[in-house]
Amino acid sequence: MQLNHLDLPVPDVAATAAFFTTHFGFRLCETRGNNGFALLTGSGGFALVLTRRRTEGVQDFPDNFHVGFVVDSDAAVHAAHARMQAAGVDGLPPVSFQRGATLFYVHAPGRVLVEVSHRTAV
Repeated sequence: MQLNHLDLPVPDVAATAAFFTTHFGFRLCETRGNNGFALLTGSGGFALVLTRRRTEGVQDFPDNFHVGFVVDSDAAVHAAHARMQAAGVDGLPPVSFQRGATLFYVHAPGRVLVEVSHRTAV
C-alpha cells in the first residue's frame, strides 16, 4: 500500500499553496472555488490537497502533528533554512540537532508545522 495524498484544512488555501510551491518544490495542478481547494503534486507522485477550513476558531492541528520532509544531507537542511531565511519566512527557528537528526521546524500558513531534516545513517 502506498500513501497517495494528504488533505490539510487551512484558513487560506492560496497562501498555504504558495508556501509549499515556493519552499518545497510542489507544483500547483488545480484550484477550485474561491480559495477553497488546491491540488499540489510533489516528488514521487505524492499529492498535497489543501481545502479551506470551514469552521473558524477551531484548534489548528493536534499537538505534535506535522508534515516532515527528509533531505539528502545536513548541508541540504542548512541550505533550505537559508533560502527560507532569505525569503523572509516568519518565525523561522535556527537549525538544531535532535534525536540523531539535523533539522528545523517552521509553520506554513494555516499553522501547519513543517519539519525539514536529515538523519545520518547509523
